[in-house]
Amino acid sequence: MTPDDLARLVDDYRAGIEAELQLLHQLQTVARTQHDVTRTGDYEAFGTVAGRRDEIMRSLVMIEEGLRAVRQTLGEHRAVVSRIEGFEDVAALHREAGRLVNTILATDQASMSALADAEMARRSALASLERGEATLAAYRRVLTPPVANATLVDRRG
Repeated sequence: MTPDDLARLVDDYRAGIEAELQLLHQLQTVARTQHDVTRTGDYEAFGTVAGRRDEIMRSLVMIEEGLRAVRQTLGEHRAVVSRIEGFEDVAALHREAGRLVNTILATDQASMSALADAEMARRSALASLERGEATLAAYRRVLTPPVANATLVDRRG
């Protein structure tokens, strides 16, 4: 592969990574929104936002599939590619994409933690309701005599 071919691949990779960065910024916004609606318990809004996230992820995967071969070729010729003008800028974009992914993953982790906390609270509330129901049922049995006692009173009275 000639240096000119590699320079074209660097340009292709730049275009691809810039498109990915745009999607990652959108994904970061979506992740924050999901985190916010998770904390507020608005699970209907969460579902709507999740649909948007799926669309972004499909686009991101499509771009990434196209960049995989370019990235591999650039990696195989790293010694030559590293001397191509603009390569350092592309490498910086690549690092920025990595940082964005880490930020998104951290936000997702916080969302999952909030969902787990909400699930624990839901289970605790359910257990409390079940205990209350059992106690109330026992109290009802005390207040309402069994039918057998009522027939005993009817025979004597």
